[in-house]
Amino acid sequence: QLQLVESGGGLVQPGGSLRLSCAASGFTVDSAVIAWFRQAPGKEREAVACITGTGSTSYLDSLKGRFTVSRDNAKNTVYLQMNSLKPEDTAVYYCAKSTFYYCSGYVPSFGTWGQGTQVTVSS
Repeated sequence: QLQLVESGGGLVQPGGSLRLSCAASGFTVDSAVIAWFRQAPGKEREAVACITGTGSTSYLDSLKGRFTVSRDNAKNTVYLQMNSLKPEDTAVYYCAKSTFYYCSGYVPSFGTWGQGTQVTVSS
């Protein structure tokens, strides 16, 4: 059974950092395309970062330089390091496994989703 479990969300002040984790089971993260999405209240879900099986990464243009996606194959876990957080980064963050073999922000192409973790950036 394919499963993704996110953790690491919480409340952080503007300018702070958080690292989200996405623990996978039922498959190996180095054989899959895994993306991080976020969804703020009243907004559509958007892809923020993606990593392929070969380790190639891609990011939402507006987040480049602040967010970094990485993985630990031994722990079968994908991470999202978020720095210089802003109030507009507040959202529920999800990790998801794509049915494609390349990064895409096309939500229907992702067949397995985690339960989400809340990130709130506020003073």
